[in-house]
Amino acid sequence: MRDRTVKNKNSIPPSLQALLDARLHDPFDYLGLHSHPRGWVLRVFLPYASKVEYWADQWVPLDKTHTHGLFEFQGTGSLPPLPCRLRHEEDGQSAETWDPYSFSPLISDHDLHLFNEGRLLRMYDMLGSHAVTHQGISGVRFAVWAPNAERVSVLGSFNHWDGRQHPMRARGSSGVWELFLPLLTPGALYRFEIRNRQSGQILIKTDPCGQSFERRPGTAARISPPNTFPWSDALWMQARAHQDWLHAPMNIYEVHPGSWRKPGGDDTFHDFNTLADMLIPYLREMGYTHLELMPVSEHPLDESWGYQTTGYFGVTSRYGTPEDFRAFVNRCHRAGIGVLLDWVPGHFPRDDFALARFDGSALYEHEDPRLGAHQDWGTLIFNYGRNEVQGFLLSNAHYWLAEFHVDGLRVDAVASMLYLDYSRKAGEWIPNIHGGRENLEALAFLRAVNWMVHEQFPGAVTIAEESTSWPMVSRPIYLGGLGFSMKWNMGWMNDTLRYFSRDPVYRRHHHQDLTFGQLYAYTENFLLPFSHDEVVHGKKSLLDKMPGDTWQRFANVRLLFTYQMCFPGKKLNFMGNEFGHGLEWQVKQGLDWSLLDIHWHQGLQRLSRDLNWLYRDHPALHELDFEAAGFYWIDCDDADHSVLSFVRKDRNGACLLVVLNFTPVPRFGYRVGAPTRGYWRERFNSDSGFYAGSNLGNGAGVEATDIPWNQQPHSLVLTLPPLAGIILER
Repeated sequence: MRDRTVKNKNSIPPSLQALLDARLHDPFDYLGLHSHPRGWVLRVFLPYASKVEYWADQWVPLDKTHTHGLFEFQGTGSLPPLPCRLRHEEDGQSAETWDPYSFSPLISDHDLHLFNEGRLLRMYDMLGSHAVTHQGISGVRFAVWAPNAERVSVLGSFNHWDGRQHPMRARGSSGVWELFLPLLTPGALYRFEIRNRQSGQILIKTDPCGQSFERRPGTAARISPPNTFPWSDALWMQARAHQDWLHAPMNIYEVHPGSWRKPGGDDTFHDFNTLADMLIPYLREMGYTHLELMPVSEHPLDESWGYQTTGYFGVTSRYGTPEDFRAFVNRCHRAGIGVLLDWVPGHFPRDDFALARFDGSALYEHEDPRLGAHQDWGTLIFNYGRNEVQGFLLSNAHYWLAEFHVDGLRVDAVASMLYLDYSRKAGEWIPNIHGGRENLEALAFLRAVNWMVHEQFPGAVTIAEESTSWPMVSRPIYLGGLGFSMKWNMGWMNDTLRYFSRDPVYRRHHHQDLTFGQLYAYTENFLLPFSHDEVVHGKKSLLDKMPGDTWQRFANVRLLFTYQMCFPGKKLNFMGNEFGHGLEWQVKQGLDWSLLDIHWHQGLQRLSRDLNWLYRDHPALHELDFEAAGFYWIDCDDADHSVLSFVRKDRNGACLLVVLNFTPVPRFGYRVGAPTRGYWRERFNSDSGFYAGSNLGNGAGVEATDIPWNQQPHSLVLTLPPLAGIILER
């Protein structure tokens, strides 16, 4: 029965005034279905509706009790069943829905507790937007963390982007807000409108846990469908879990997905499906074991290369949907290619639509710029000491590994995370509680990430881009290390490129640049990188770093790759290095593949391919990368001739003899010590005519004599081609 009590429409209750002012903290306490002294009342706020009806065995109209869109129905007797079914008219169109404020909460108190402790590894299942069925009704659940908000609303085309219409439910002191919107479907764009509790400032923010976003320059998140991808990489995942990666080959091809190949102009990109069609066959032909993708998380600025992320859980819309990326990884795995992702937990951009001062306070960052501002990049530093922030990043690492089956994370800018005084002058930083410069919270976070990855995802690796002498980066946590699988050997890379950039006539004075690396080569599990950072910002391409005429420059690069492949450590090369890209990398331009019409570039690409396969096929070049037993010098002191010779061994004692000539002067009759007698076959020669070299060498091979040399019982008399390396196998 309906109560026809007359109301004074000129008196506005405080809750209604707060609703109209978009300040209502607890909309569920006012909107929806509530007990009433004479029965019950149903309140619905639809400011764009001309008529609202409620289903009670028939459609019953609600009274419009305020001109701005409040509709009410007062009934007697017991409360009707929930949720409440509604029908409303707007712009002459009628639509049926369910009252969002008559649904119960979805997020459990247990999950909220784990979230506040930073221990909810699948936080991405709780926060963000998710298509679900709740109380028998399909729709989308939204949730966001904004503890300093007075009010948070969902915005979208489904509510005219009006923050008054769908204010969210505050979940106690957790700082989490949630709302279920019935009948909403994936694909819709949305944002959050946040009103700060202290200042009253209104902020429009994209979803920190959004899993899909609109194409830049738009910044709205997009509701994603549930993950139902039919994975078919079970054999790969099972093998990965049992792989002895420490003793396996790892040769990584680093790629920026948007510029490896371009379909057209600067602002065009191949999607993941097309990229897979082209890239995977190339990786297989060239013999790479792994693909490392520069960040594929959502970012607004192409020129940031993805390292200034605004959507940590979103696959960038430049290259397709999350489903497309899953299919890409799946195809890589089925082709025998591992997939690594660049991951950026060290800093985030100041864009006002994203994480920066998310709820009007320094939520993800530090309030004090001496802790929270990254001076080199103009970005903000995560507050690793806050449980929820650490949980956000832990969950993000978990997300890429669990939801996309990636095989590891290359963690960007680790050095900047370790030190409180990184790139800061005296007085511009705050010491830790012990008075030191170490960032203790960041250390705890990095150890937590590495522990989680190795515990939850057997066979997955973590790689630190760390450029300082911080000890035990790739040593186990229980021994006091940071727990990374590997560390980039930045010292080796810098020494090597500095040496190769010198005119060969001066190299004899800098021989130690090539030998010094062996003094620390086994203190960490090192990866030898020639990454994108070495071919940008005026550093020149690898080819242009080399001195001499065209022949010498290409010979130097061939020698560089031979040296890299034979030196202990896993390998990484940036796209284009393998065929001698002549220009610095430009993010807006695709690689110049037409260079492969020129024999110099063809030869270098062939050399890269053959070296890659030799590295994979011969255990001596990879089995003992991280152990001193896998390497010993034959002669590291011949600076006068700029020649190095050494042996690489596998666990069974099989060995390769490597001899490198770093000058353009051929060496005839050059004697080198050999560990055993017999015939030594020339397995590889970087000066081969097949690689556009001068084709000088030792034919099929050389017989070892019993003349001791270089503290070895036997020796070989070799012809050393100019600016070249040879690899001999007994």
